[in-house]
Amino acid sequence: MNVVVCAKQIPDPAAPGELDSNTKTLKREGKLILDDSDAYGVEMGLQLADKAGGGEVTLVSMAPNSEVSGLRTALAMGAAKAILVSDPALQGSDSLATAKVLAAAIKRAEPDLVLTATESTDGYTGVLPAQLAEILGWPSITFAKHIEVTDGKAKVQRQTEEGYDEVEAALPAIVSVTAGVVEPRYPSFKGIMAAKNKPVDEVKVADLGLSNDEVGWAGARQSIDDVAAAPEREAGRVVEDEGEAHQEIVQFLEELKVL
Repeated sequence: MNVVVCAKQIPDPAAPGELDSNTKTLKREGKLILDDSDAYGVEMGLQLADKAGGGEVTLVSMAPNSEVSGLRTALAMGAAKAILVSDPALQGSDSLATAKVLAAAIKRAEPDLVLTATESTDGYTGVLPAQLAEILGWPSITFAKHIEVTDGKAKVQRQTEEGYDEVEAALPAIVSVTAGVVEPRYPSFKGIMAAKNKPVDEVKVADLGLSNDEVGWAGARQSIDDVAAAPEREAGRVVEDEGEAHQEIVQFLEELKVL
């Protein structure tokens, strides 16, 4: 079974983030690392390929400056190869444009299953998995806490507030996984050395059959007009109970439109 894992490469969260003063977007210069949330998808893909008795895991990523540091981490875990989309025309792409790019790259890999995180740790939009499924015309299952693949179907335990739902979908399908789906392995020294020689196919926007008008600033349907520091937390309101405190609390909640 061939599995594609969408692997996002992000600035190191341990370092202070920096915004571009002109575009108000996060700077993505220098070395990027594998998003921790995508490590779960890589591990799940490796386990599913092993259980199927054959196949491989292909990484699909979109990053500036031909950056592969994060991909090398996932390759060291055991992924076989990667497709990297890196093109100056991609700068400024919103989530929909990103989904179009990744969907086109995924088609090149011809997978049986695509795994993603529920959301990235530098964007937190949480919409990419559904957008991918819509563009590709494939079923989508979100918040997977357990995955099995049998008889051409993905059988998933989908995390809910009360427990989980049992859901299944015909392959190929898009499945987004939670942090509890598996425990990602640590790359071994042998894996790290082997990762240096694993193929990373770098492609441009034109190679995917997309135009520059569909991506980047030209294709973005949203923009950031301004960024401001969050206001400081104000002191709380103290209610002295002299027999009618409940009425004051109810009034306060009504003012907040909680009731």
